Parts: sequence; C-alpha cells; structure tokens
Amino acid sequence: MYRGEVVYKQSRLKLLVSEPRLLSVAKASLLAHRLLLDEYVESHPLFKLALSPVKVEPWAPLVARLAAEAAEVAGVGPMAAVAGAIAQAVMNDLVKAGARVAVVEDGGEVAAVADRAITVAVYAGPSPLSMKVGFELHPSDYPVGIATSSASVSRAINFGSADAAVAVADEAAMADAAAKAVCNAVTGSDEEGAVSRGLEVADDLRPYIRGALVIKGGHVGLSGRLPKLVGFIRS
Repeated sequence: MYRGEVVYKQSRLKLLVSEPRLLSVAKASLLAHRLLLDEYVESHPLFKLALSPVKVEPWAPLVARLAAEAAEVAGVGPMAAVAGAIAQAVMNDLVKAGARVAVVEDGGEVAAVADRAITVAVYAGPSPLSMKVGFELHPSDYPVGIATSSASVSRAINFGSADAAVAVADEAAMADAAAKAVCNAVTGSDEEGAVSRGLEVADDLRPYIRGALVIKGGHVGLSGRLPKLVGFIRS
C-alpha cells in the first residue's frame, strides 16, 4: 500500500491506496470537488453559516448535496458534514479508477474501502484513552465512513464537551454529521452522564448510522453495531 497527502486550501487529505498512480487521481478529484463546492458556497452563503439543516438544489455540486442530506438527518448545519463528504467523494473516484484500497482521511473523517484489514485509532485529545482504542476494519465492514467530532481538539463550533464523539456509518458524510450531533449532546460536568446523553442521540440516529463511540475524560461509551474494537498499548 502507498501513503500520500493531498492539500488544497483547508482540505488536507491523508491517503492510503493500492497503487501510486492513485495519488494523482486523488489530487485531481479533490481539486475538482473543491472548486465546485467553493463556487457554490460563494453564491449560497447560508450553506456556510447555518447551524441547522439547509436545503440545496438538485443541481448543487455532489459534495454540497451529500453534506446537506446528511446534515438534515442529523439536525446540524451542512458544513458539519463537508469534510466527510469530500472524503467520500474522493474515495468513490478512487474506486472508479480501480483502487483495491482507498482510505481517505480529511481532518479526522475517514472514508474507506479495502480488500484487507486496516486498523483505525481514535484521537481524543487530553483524554487518557486517546490513541489507546480504535477499530479493526475487515472486508465485511467496507465501504465505511468513520468520523470524529471533538470539543477539546477541533476549532469548529461545538455545543458539547466530548473529547471524541465517533460515528460509524455506510458513508462518511453521514458519519460526519452524526458525530457532530452526538458531540453536541455530550454536556454536563458528570462525565458518565455526559457520555450517556451523547449515546442517546446516537441511538436516535440509527439506522442512518451503524453505531457510535463517545469518550469524555476517562469515560467511554458504545452504541450500536461497531467494527471490532481494539486497544493499543503505548509506552
């Protein structure tokens, strides 16, 4: 497998692909999707500013449509799902180009398809559980979208206090929107209670998502049908 990185404006994609030529495919895909999205957002400023769902036209760019549809389900603004939508769109283009392995991460939002097992760790900022838990993905899990929203790491607007609210779905755009909704619900000084509130939102979002993992401080909670959970020992 080959690793690479593609950057355009705020989008910084980390890639794992089966052939080196696919890195060029990913670069072209990112540029095409971002140019269309940027043009759309410039003429539709509400898409960028809204903190609640926004309808988009049927002719809107693919990334805008994916983000808006996922945001409507999760009850968040469409920008909350844009990173996941970009990862998803680029992954789909890689698959069309013949990729056997196409893992695309955009700011913590992952879209993946592969013919082998891949392990994904969860970064949870100051939590003692950060990078100590993750998922072992197997062929039966793909295609999959995994997204993380964090109040302690991200500079994005968050109404909750999760160190990591991770959602797993069939598509990365839906996982991204759901992760934001779950993170927003992780509130209160009681860590265990805050985690439970996040998981309640995750339960409400099924069957749109497969499941969720929520970390706040030293507490972790699980909901739904998740990939195999694994632990990491770090010195």
